[in-house]
Amino acid sequence: MEDHLLGWLRTLDEDRLGRILANRPDAIAAPWPRRLDTLAQRLGNGFAVMETLRALPLPCLQLAEAALAMTRPTADTLAGFLNRRAEDVTPWLEHLYDHALAWPDDDGTIHLAEGVTRWWSAPLSLGEPLEHYLNSWSISNDALHALARAVGLPAPGNKRRTIARVIETLSDAERLKALMRNAPGGTVPLLDRFAWDGPTLDVDGGRFVTQGTPEKWCADHGLLFRPSWHLAEIPREVAISLRGPGYHPSYRPVAPEVATIPVDPEEVDHLMTLAAPHVVERCAALLDNTSKTPLPLLKTGGVGVREVRRVAKETGCDEDETRLLLEVCAVARLLAWDEPSGGMIPTERFDRWRLDEGSARLRVLLAAWWRMERSSLRKIDGKYGTVLGDDPSGGTVAQVRRAVLAVLAHLPASTAYADRDSLMSSVHWHAPLIDVPLLRECAPAVLDEARLLGLLANNALTDLGRALAGLGGKAGDENDDSVPMVEYDPILAEAATRALASVRRSALFGPDLTAVVTGPPSTELAALLDRTAERESRGAASVWRFTTESVRRALDQGHEAAELLDELAAVGTIPQPLEYLVRDTARRHGEVTVTSVGCVVQATDTALLAEIAAHRRLGKLGLRLLAPTVLVSAAPAERTLSTLREAGYSPVPVSDTGEITIHRVKTEEPVNGKLILLPGGQVAELSEFPGIEELEAAPYMFAEPAPDPYEHARRLIADNRPDDDKSGRTWAIIGRMATRLPTAQQSLLGFVVDRGVRAGITLTDGLTATISHGELKGGALDAWCEEAGDYLEFPLAEIVEVRGAY
Repeated sequence: MEDHLLGWLRTLDEDRLGRILANRPDAIAAPWPRRLDTLAQRLGNGFAVMETLRALPLPCLQLAEAALAMTRPTADTLAGFLNRRAEDVTPWLEHLYDHALAWPDDDGTIHLAEGVTRWWSAPLSLGEPLEHYLNSWSISNDALHALARAVGLPAPGNKRRTIARVIETLSDAERLKALMRNAPGGTVPLLDRFAWDGPTLDVDGGRFVTQGTPEKWCADHGLLFRPSWHLAEIPREVAISLRGPGYHPSYRPVAPEVATIPVDPEEVDHLMTLAAPHVVERCAALLDNTSKTPLPLLKTGGVGVREVRRVAKETGCDEDETRLLLEVCAVARLLAWDEPSGGMIPTERFDRWRLDEGSARLRVLLAAWWRMERSSLRKIDGKYGTVLGDDPSGGTVAQVRRAVLAVLAHLPASTAYADRDSLMSSVHWHAPLIDVPLLRECAPAVLDEARLLGLLANNALTDLGRALAGLGGKAGDENDDSVPMVEYDPILAEAATRALASVRRSALFGPDLTAVVTGPPSTELAALLDRTAERESRGAASVWRFTTESVRRALDQGHEAAELLDELAAVGTIPQPLEYLVRDTARRHGEVTVTSVGCVVQATDTALLAEIAAHRRLGKLGLRLLAPTVLVSAAPAERTLSTLREAGYSPVPVSDTGEITIHRVKTEEPVNGKLILLPGGQVAELSEFPGIEELEAAPYMFAEPAPDPYEHARRLIADNRPDDDKSGRTWAIIGRMATRLPTAQQSLLGFVVDRGVRAGITLTDGLTATISHGELKGGALDAWCEEAGDYLEFPLAEIVEVRGAY
């Protein structure tokens, strides 16, 4: 199959080859191929073909399936089989060509990629072609001649001609109809069942060896074949003939229309500007809550309903919103399991996230939702699934999400979908390989989630939703390292900035000890007011009320009265009653003190404890005498024990009754999160660049971009002109120039050039590299270097060793 594809690729012009490379980024990914035979291998890769199929609309798949059911299909015969005009078929056939999933032969015969043929085991519910059965090793020449006589053919010739004439006879509907006039009773219903419900059905094997039965007659006339005793199959040509001339496979070249209604774009934009700041603010509140009270997981995995309701109540979130944001924060790596705390707590990334500007914070959350492989609001049998639990549907849920938003993005501006059923029909047309029951089960949840995140308002996509949908279907899975490319997309960044443009950074303080924010509050303003007051309402306007308890709570967190008043004055004019409340509460704050200690050191020898307290080497422990026999340390028990032992003492641990200390989980960085590759093959640590450790996208900013598809197509065509003596020239150059290598290693280096194999090399200066896809340029080998992530030139005379790399 690759030979057919390679032959077709060699006939293409730059424009067609450029379109193929643009549509198949997998084929031009690093190391980008520099030869057409390597490109053909990539395009024919079964996994890549199946991934490409997932992104194609329904007409492409219907054409491919119909072509698989035909013998030597052409564009005209395919259109006739579908009972359509050529102009209905040609555009979508060209679409298949532009993805290298199908290609025409010199005589117009359509060939399909091997990965496409594997997708359908029985295209159109049809079995194998007659040639498959007649050429089988289980059919002897005598049996073949008997079959030819049974279908009324004259004296048989050679095997090849006999098979061709039998196929011609059984593929002709009129001849088949005439043949069945002499069939025993019950033959027609039997064959009809196989033709429409087959191609393989369970049978009674005994009836195929009993004279006079329909089964025996069908087997003798080549209408049914048995791969095993209790199974029978009907050949493809026979089934099509039996279905009759009126049978045509389903083909829908035009997408079904989505019922729409007009909406006010200003109202949609306004709702987006209310929802987006709310999402960022609520995520911060939710994560702050888990800092104080770690979120426990069930023994079966996931967060229980009781915990979800508790968090929702304490943070003022809706329960559905809490479910969604917990999932999003976990995927964004802002929330993770921590063994010492016994629950889910914020990660170190949360500390960096909350210091970032609002647009970046929102994009982190949206990118996490875009690739999330669960649906928080999806109901199964009327019940929600477990938050952060396993979902057997996995990545399909993310595909549903992207497919639904993609269809909504195709709707004209200022319009909303009016009917969910028509929306689902259009989604199925654009993404036909998604399971329909799962699509209808997940789509309502996707729409509800999009509405909560500010991507959908009044059933119309907002600017945020259109920016996210425009990123394309490939967004990676939950652990994909390409995620920062989504977060830093410029169009999404611009939309996120607009969505947060209306946030309020000031409040109106009233003499009744209330604070009113007329609009969506910024995260910083909401955090300040949540820290010092009790929130009473939220929505278009949010209201907070200051109380003695709320002010004391802020003072308990280490804030001073003057500091609180300065922060509040920075966002609004403070009335006299509020200033009196803060200062009066601060005056009585601290009448009773409670001291936190890392651990307690006890001994009956008072002199020994006094010696330890005065020891200069133990000063870093912050030791203090509370009583002659009681010493407290500011350090934890483990550190205090080890430090005392290093100083020559012999302490023993007792049961630990110290308070729980909240800390951050250290999330695992991506594989390339510590080292980055600079152009030219240089490697540098992130710490060499001030502040770059906060930029999750740093490895991708320095990555060598893939070549332009059309420029690369031009180079492929120019560099792949026929050269009959190319292999011989390769060996001659390597043998003459790579004189430091033994013959066997010279041969391996030749395979790197002629076949693109992977190998490791060592140069005279000790530098090692793993190379592939080589080309000879004068006295140098121009090959892909995996360590550099680019094509580099290696002088042949300086290569001292070549070894296989597997």
